Amino acid sequence: MTKIQAAAGSWQSPITTDLITASTIGLKACALANEKIVWLEGRPQEKGRSVLVCDGVDLTPPEFNVRSRVHEYGGGSFYVSDSGVYFVNDEDRQLYFQNWVDQPVPITQSTELRFADFVFDKKRDRLITVVEQHFADKQPDNFLAAIDLKTGTVEPLVQGADFYAFPRLSPDGRRLCWLNWNQPDMPWDSTELWAAQIADSGNLNEPQLIAGGKTESIFQPAWSPDNVLYFVSDRSGWWNLYRDQAGSIEALHPAEAEFGYPLWVFGLSHYGFASDNQLIASYSQDGRWYLGSLDLNTCSWQTFELPYTVVDCVQVLRDRVLFLGTSPTAATAVVEFNLATESTTIHQRSAQTDLDLAYISVPEAISFPTTGGNISHAWYYPPQNKDYELPTAEQPPLIVKSHGGPTAAANPTLNWRIQYWTSRGFGYLDVNYGGSTGYGRAYRERLVGQWGCVDIDDCVNGAKFLAAQNRVDADRLTITGSSAGGYTTLAALTFSDAFKAGVSYYGVSDLEILAKETHKFEARYLDQLVGAYPEEKEIYLQRSPIHHASNIQCPVLFLQGEEDRVVPPNQAALMVKILKEQTIPVAYVAFAGEGHGFRQSTSIQRALESQLSFYAQLFGFTPADEIEKLAIANF
Repeated sequence: MTKIQAAAGSWQSPITTDLITASTIGLKACALANEKIVWLEGRPQEKGRSVLVCDGVDLTPPEFNVRSRVHEYGGGSFYVSDSGVYFVNDEDRQLYFQNWVDQPVPITQSTELRFADFVFDKKRDRLITVVEQHFADKQPDNFLAAIDLKTGTVEPLVQGADFYAFPRLSPDGRRLCWLNWNQPDMPWDSTELWAAQIADSGNLNEPQLIAGGKTESIFQPAWSPDNVLYFVSDRSGWWNLYRDQAGSIEALHPAEAEFGYPLWVFGLSHYGFASDNQLIASYSQDGRWYLGSLDLNTCSWQTFELPYTVVDCVQVLRDRVLFLGTSPTAATAVVEFNLATESTTIHQRSAQTDLDLAYISVPEAISFPTTGGNISHAWYYPPQNKDYELPTAEQPPLIVKSHGGPTAAANPTLNWRIQYWTSRGFGYLDVNYGGSTGYGRAYRERLVGQWGCVDIDDCVNGAKFLAAQNRVDADRLTITGSSAGGYTTLAALTFSDAFKAGVSYYGVSDLEILAKETHKFEARYLDQLVGAYPEEKEIYLQRSPIHHASNIQCPVLFLQGEEDRVVPPNQAALMVKILKEQTIPVAYVAFAGEGHGFRQSTSIQRALESQLSFYAQLFGFTPADEIEKLAIANF
């Protein structure tokens, strides 16, 4: 069939905002308990509500929203036991228990406590958990505590550090391990792994430091079925697997690969035990994830042949492995992998659509030269639509994406919001700038003291690399990002002239305000990324777009949640005010009821359509979609 030649942006696409919101869900976590499979679904069409599903049937009733807000980002909001599920309800922050047939029953009754990351202590009929206690006049306190399941009483177990994660109980119930760290460090910089005996009273005796320190990040401690303590450490420069053998730390499978991930949220899991002798783990290498098996006697490794490029939330129960898997052409799914037969079963997909794969853009891994003689990485998605092609003389406009974090990663997955653009004729570059995860600690540390420098250079150089190859239009380079990626977006527009437009999703414009006002988990993050505040205040001023907004000479769109506590709305509002006064084309869209990240279907739709209208007016094309025209001041 002959393709229609049409300008980028004007292509008709089946990947609509309705498909993205009405036909898709977010798959956030999964768990195995004997014969039951449980997963957590985020549903945009239900105002972003998160629902526990058991074997394909909704478990939590419509009035419940399963979500933790510890560290504001949450995660680790539920725990599956043989008898039912314990979960945190977002509405009242309380812990509930629900068996497999009855309504949820409240366990706790505290207004100032938040809970996340649970482990069941069967011997003592309690849950051990991370607790965050909030106050009206100071930062929260974080600690480990035991929740009595009969009375709901919360008793502290471990206190004194700024943050805690991964409380895990040995199978014999005799030892507890956990991670802790202190400001100004983040958990991907410096953590400590501790373990202690549990006394008959339930308290902890003589905690011992097992591993970790100022230059070592520990991730996911776990006990094997025979009560040996395992963990992931980046002491070699890569997050690799280790175990504690009577005080002697043994490296199990040294590799230039990442078996861990930055601890932005609770409940992360990248390995588990099939038996005393077999460990199943996912790992990342060159930006792609794999699943494999480690023989714990010989330390020999086998990688399974699976079609997934991201393997997350790994749960293991004997010969059953459950995980969230995705690839560039398959939406995220709850996947069960049978170790005996090496066969897979799909229990749920994040998108229920039979869309022709000829509309899907498959990403290409690219590496490109950047500042300081370094090489950086990205995933490039070319335009793709089986019905359309660009006129011979036209190269596609490019959207450069700066991911959030900034300590996070761009992964090669079927992301409908990326396909929304590529199926309309845009190129899309998802950049793993220096500081990203997946390429070792040294790559992560390129961003130390250099946020607002390295990330900008890599986004600019990635775009120029494609333009130099005549794969994109050098005169229609744009940049977008959310949160920290929104900062890179605004900073790139302020401190470089490479881009013709930018779209900031709840981005940071004033580093000084962020340092003063952000929540506890990230309160000292900028010490590492920028410098100690207020001692190095001048650097904060130099790198804040708000103080140099007169440099911006291109249109900017701001998309902001009105209830954002991570990056408060004033970060966007102040920037918009200045740009309006400078007569720079600028648009601002505020979203009621949204915080840091848009969860409601109406918000997701409005954000994408506002961005499409923004580009249409700037680049002079007419969208095939029927969308509301965005109001752009000074345009």
